[in-house]
Amino acid sequence: MNTEEVIQNEKEYVLGVYGRPPFVLTEGKGCTVYDSTGKAYLDLVAGLAVNVLGYNDAEVNQAIAEAAATGMFHVSNLYHTAPHTKLAKKLCETSFADKVHFSLCGASANEGAFKFARRYARERGHDDKYEILAFSDAFHGRLFGSLAATPREKYQQPFEPLMPGVRFAEFNDLADAQNKMSDQVCAIIVEPVQGEGGINPATPEFLQGLRALADEYEALLIFDEVQCGLGRSGDLWAHQGYGVVPDLLSAAKPLAGGLPIGAILMKQKVADTIHAGDHASTFAGNPFTTHVAYTVVDRVSQPTFLASVKEKGQYLMELLDELNSPHILEVRGKGLIVGVELDIEAAPIVEKGYAAGMLLVSAGDKIVRFVPPLTISKEELALAVSKLGAILQEA
Repeated sequence: MNTEEVIQNEKEYVLGVYGRPPFVLTEGKGCTVYDSTGKAYLDLVAGLAVNVLGYNDAEVNQAIAEAAATGMFHVSNLYHTAPHTKLAKKLCETSFADKVHFSLCGASANEGAFKFARRYARERGHDDKYEILAFSDAFHGRLFGSLAATPREKYQQPFEPLMPGVRFAEFNDLADAQNKMSDQVCAIIVEPVQGEGGINPATPEFLQGLRALADEYEALLIFDEVQCGLGRSGDLWAHQGYGVVPDLLSAAKPLAGGLPIGAILMKQKVADTIHAGDHASTFAGNPFTTHVAYTVVDRVSQPTFLASVKEKGQYLMELLDELNSPHILEVRGKGLIVGVELDIEAAPIVEKGYAAGMLLVSAGDKIVRFVPPLTISKEELALAVSKLGAILQEA
């Protein structure tokens, strides 16, 4: 099918919940994708912070071939398989966690974390301790529980009533969190670096204060690292750069290099309160995806790899600062999750990026988000910033 046929078929047969530009992507190599006409686009989106090793990576391709050769794409969680246990061990060894539970995406990982937090409180005799404390500008997913913890009217209002028992405080405002906390709260959920909400890094004092607050009220601290985790911030897990340890952590986007997977990492004290049959997922932890995910996690967790992410992230922010555009109000982020706040709408900038051969994405109405593959080169970053500078100058 040509470009027009693909777009027409999509319009006719696919539910129209996404707004897509008028081209069809067909292949990728490194940090570049190509459309059906052969036009190249430097990718600063990485499948929404998913493709941390870029496209057509040799090691990922080899892992896919190895997994495919077994024919074991899925057998369900009724049976033992080696790949998911190997991945779980790797995740525990490289984090605070003692146990891992696999899911299919970030939203389902957060939903599972909420269930585990409620179960933890109930097992300790607190039947009325079921509320969740979340924060302004948060994004935790689009399912009923995760959506209830995502304070955006345009996402929530059409589907109300949502899961009850979620209260909100201002992000990076510890005093407000303390005021909103109560004995009914079983868990605090926060992104160490907010993604969809505008690329807002938490302050060290804020995360440290939330840890103390959770301990004071015998609540669990959940870090949502679906977007900022697994190397994106320059540390393997974003919270490691803060020196604050959670009780639960949700991960997803980059774990399997583009294949669907999510994970809930937890301390043993949480695992001890979860029993057989309390939670499940048909496709979660299947041998194909977890075999590929092990390769991704092993590669990204290497100290030299993480050091390069920090170095390139700093370089990117310096390049953006040097643009000195009157439209840029602030550049912020950690590692290779960077936001450029503008005094103009971001959507037209993203649109002009397509013409310039570049994929960009917004994070709010006036913020351009950089979440490229972690393998991107400094030369590619310089090219991207140069293109953005030209677009802003034209604007």
